Amino acid sequence: MNNYQAIFEPLTVKRMTLKNRVVMPPMGTNFANMDGTFSMQHVSYYEQRAKGGTGLITLENVCIDYPMGTNGARQLRMDNDQYISGLWHFNEKMHAYGACTSVQINHAGASAYGLRLDGEQPVSASNIPSKKGNPIPRPLTEEEIYEIVERYADGALRAQRAGFDCVEIHAGHSYLLSQFLSPLYNKRTDKFGGSPENRARLTKLVVEAVRKAVGPFFPISLRFSADELLEGGNTLEDTIEILSYFAEEVDILNVSAALNDSLQYQIDKMNLEDGWRAYMSKAVKERFPDKVTVTSGNIRSPKRATEILESGDADLLAMGRGLIAEPNWVNKVANGQEDLLRKCISCNIGCADHRIAKARPMRCTVNPDLHYEDDYKMKPVLHPTKMVVIGGGTTGLEAAATAAEVGVSVELFEQKDYLGGLGHEIARFPDKKRIDDFITYEINRCKELDNLAIHLNHAATLADIEAIGPDIIVNATGAKPLLPPINGLKEQLENPNRKIFSIFDILDDMSKFQEFEGKEIVVIGGGAVGLDVVEYYAERGAKKVSIVEMQGEIGKDLDLITKLAMMEIVEKFDVEVHVETKLTEVKENSFLVEKDGEMIELPFDLGFVCLGMRAEAPMIRELDQYARKNGAVLLNMGDSKVARRIMEGTREARDILKTIEVLENTRTQKMLFEQTKSLQATQTI
Repeated sequence: MNNYQAIFEPLTVKRMTLKNRVVMPPMGTNFANMDGTFSMQHVSYYEQRAKGGTGLITLENVCIDYPMGTNGARQLRMDNDQYISGLWHFNEKMHAYGACTSVQINHAGASAYGLRLDGEQPVSASNIPSKKGNPIPRPLTEEEIYEIVERYADGALRAQRAGFDCVEIHAGHSYLLSQFLSPLYNKRTDKFGGSPENRARLTKLVVEAVRKAVGPFFPISLRFSADELLEGGNTLEDTIEILSYFAEEVDILNVSAALNDSLQYQIDKMNLEDGWRAYMSKAVKERFPDKVTVTSGNIRSPKRATEILESGDADLLAMGRGLIAEPNWVNKVANGQEDLLRKCISCNIGCADHRIAKARPMRCTVNPDLHYEDDYKMKPVLHPTKMVVIGGGTTGLEAAATAAEVGVSVELFEQKDYLGGLGHEIARFPDKKRIDDFITYEINRCKELDNLAIHLNHAATLADIEAIGPDIIVNATGAKPLLPPINGLKEQLENPNRKIFSIFDILDDMSKFQEFEGKEIVVIGGGAVGLDVVEYYAERGAKKVSIVEMQGEIGKDLDLITKLAMMEIVEKFDVEVHVETKLTEVKENSFLVEKDGEMIELPFDLGFVCLGMRAEAPMIRELDQYARKNGAVLLNMGDSKVARRIMEGTREARDILKTIEVLENTRTQKMLFEQTKSLQATQTI
């Protein structure tokens, strides 16, 4: 019997019956066409999650009032009837797999996507930007407010006509309804501002208008920020009071959290525990026991998911990024394949940073193909093919497993006694432990493949390569710390009583770095690695933590969520920040740095030099010569090509399929040519 039965209990909400308790919440993708219609890849992306067993698929927030209500570089639209046919097609696809469907209708307000506004000022409750640095909006007039209420009603009716089983109203996350609900944004003095009742008035009107439009038997969900997690914003207690003004006509209360300026708690940062928001949905459920509640927040483990349901903290589980990473989450749990779950590591790079900060299509660090998932396994190689992978980090593991899954005979060499490379090493930081979930998945995946051999404690040699005679060689040897020729650095790193360390020193043996109280720490390098060290010491009670960065800001290349989280730590723990500051000399107990021509000495108990990473490919010339001589294909990928993040290496590794495809086509063409030539010779005789 499956140990997680609570996940698979059906649930009926009015005329909608869900086959299980797993919900795919609405998440922007930037997959839509520029005209607001679906692309083929867009539908396929959702289809993978429906095929994977998800009970309720909620289509990402859709524009109901164009252009003033739009958000995102590529957003779906349903502001008029011409979009119904595409939405109907979407629903047919989802329903074919037994999934129910919902759509989130939304007006962005002050969060509107500026490039679509043709110079018009965005609108809101007041003139407060939806996040620091955003354009200043203008307050809506009462007449405009009532017009927008009608747009919500029109959108809900359109959703019903398009075949959705439910409609969700977005009243959180710094969008328009949230801008009226929150005292941080709403500074109005009319009947739509001031008291909780007045701030709730617009949402109440919207809920009532939507109910009137869809009738009494159609489920309505409401997503909201239960705690805005900002000083002066709505607390959980405030929100529960506000809900009392309009919850009556709502069937599902989708309990989320945070606003734009606390985004690391909306799109959860990596170190938040599985299901950390469950206390919020529990409080909402206690106040509104007759309503179906949804919780979310880094839910990755089926054990934790079951605990939330069995304790009554929530009725449904929203797994957003978890289903981006693993569309087959439900089916794998149902089939006892928990060890093959490709869990989201909450890095927020491809899903949040790509989409929000960079206007790119959504990607995923651990899932290199969001649209077609396992389709490649249906095209095994027709010709015997051998491949050698040098390096057992995340890139090497992904390349090895992918190739083996299509029938290639693979041998992987790793010089260390463990797999995972730098990813596994960084995961030794307590706040980065989720990274190991991906490595565990890759290792378990490799164990399933009889045509994949892994050699640990074995640095590959040219003799190994020659003995195997591979058709494809993958070099994935990773990166090493960048240690420039700074006065005193080499000498202090070689000092037997040293107090200077690189990132690998702390990761190789963290037991030596367990003293925090009273310690003064100085970190050179304000990138991701340096900030990991700052986080480690600041959160554990170090007396003073300082960071030095040559550029004008720390965390310049971090993803949006991690940067917000790191800046919160810097502020909370009074980390001393030195930007536009250059390290000039390393002494036994201090760093000598230069800023604006002035020399500053920074004393420390422990000093860390974290100046980034450089590609490490020691055999690449030998491998290139071998490949040229023997007609093999050589690929240098991941950090051994350019030091980057896990995501780029994973995607390059999956692209091994393109190399295999070209090799297969070449061999097939050669075989056909030889057959034709032989046939012609026979006919001539």
